[in-house]
Amino acid sequence: MRNINEDTITQAVIASFANCGNPRLRTVMTSLVQHLHAFARDVHLTEDEWFKAIKFLTEVGHITDDKRQEFILLSDTLGLSMLVTSQNNRKPANCTEATVFGPFYVEGAPFYSNGDDISNGAKGAPCYVSGQVRGAGGEAVGNAQLDVWQSDEDGFYDVQNQDEAGNVVHSARGRLRTDAEGFFNFRSILAEAYPIPHDGPVGRMLSAVGRHPWRPAHLHFMIEAPGYQTLITHVFRDGGQYLDSDVVFGVRSSLISEWKRHEPGVAPDGRDISVPWYSLEYDFVLNPSEVHA
Repeated sequence: MRNINEDTITQAVIASFANCGNPRLRTVMTSLVQHLHAFARDVHLTEDEWFKAIKFLTEVGHITDDKRQEFILLSDTLGLSMLVTSQNNRKPANCTEATVFGPFYVEGAPFYSNGDDISNGAKGAPCYVSGQVRGAGGEAVGNAQLDVWQSDEDGFYDVQNQDEAGNVVHSARGRLRTDAEGFFNFRSILAEAYPIPHDGPVGRMLSAVGRHPWRPAHLHFMIEAPGYQTLITHVFRDGGQYLDSDVVFGVRSSLISEWKRHEPGVAPDGRDISVPWYSLEYDFVLNPSEVHA
């Protein structure tokens, strides 16, 4: 492979994959090289721009740790996350739509029972959430596991805050299971709009192209049950700002629901609440897995 030039470099790189024993990897790498090279030719990428791009990606890597995933933020804000989600989650019309995973999911969140308060001190107006998980045929899905997480009223997730010892105290986050009839309920806090972390390279990128960093108010859910496809989705607060300009392009009309405001008084769990509180009712419909079907 001598004397490679700008006209022959693409095919030379593709030819170098000839001994790849993984057909899928070879397909992906071949397409990746073709599109990267076509992009560079299309914009006539300069060496200075290439160096700046390498520096940008290096900074994305440096700021990423176990509490902040800047690469997911980059993928989210470029629409890649939602594109991959959409093309891998085509479902019957009656099933709940999927949306982006986001960078703040935590494995092994605390387990709660139905009716518990998962807010664990997170700042925000009280909110009672309830609903049912069903299958596409209308059947109740009992013992389904729900992972739930959200930001506090200041726009921060628990993993973005630490106590004096440097530990994360989980709040507004938890796992619970549906009852035998597929019903669930818990107390948390009112969802509020918030900006994604924008003090790093992704934030600078958004500013450079004239975009805001805001997400509309939402509550994250991941629902798993044997015989059904795992559902990763949000429920968005109706009437909230940024529903039509979500920085990660994740809003679906079917996922927008009303958070009902209630005056101070007796809440669904019998507590006497002295401040206005909210309630959200939302049902989820899971798509059967191939094995179940």
